Amino acid sequence: MKKRLAVAFTGPSNSGKTTLILKVARKLIHDHQLQVAIIKNDPKDKAQFDVPGKDSYKMSDTGAEVVVTSPTRTTFFSQRHKELDEIISLFGEFDILLVEGLKNLPLPRISIFRDVIDTDYFPYMNALAIDHTITITDYDLPDNVELLDLNNPDNVINWILNNAKVLE
Repeated sequence: MKKRLAVAFTGPSNSGKTTLILKVARKLIHDHQLQVAIIKNDPKDKAQFDVPGKDSYKMSDTGAEVVVTSPTRTTFFSQRHKELDEIISLFGEFDILLVEGLKNLPLPRISIFRDVIDTDYFPYMNALAIDHTITITDYDLPDNVELLDLNNPDNVINWILNNAKVLE
């Protein structure tokens, strides 16, 4: 069995986490021919699943665990909290797991910032992805944190391939 890797992305709202994850995932899939799994944390329960009145919405609204499958996708609706291991097992086979949010998970973490860095994230980050809106010399970056270019997905992918956690 080949090794599976996992890495997490954190940062404030509108910092570019989802955009970066999508760019990285597309390149890993298309350029590197890898299978990618993504977990997105929705801490405020703002995600919308389907449309009221449709069958999948009605089923999910019952409070039951629901899987909706079609020729092109399968969507898992759960009404209960799942631990990371349970969620990972739902994916089956993959090469790289990208996790957005969940800053307390024991995974190597890339923190993403634009305009200003919240130094409260320093204890949780292994890498820092920023763009031109940040003047890094304004901050006392921890020694063990690697600096990445937010607008260079290849730079981020190289870091992931060298630093991601190997899952059992």
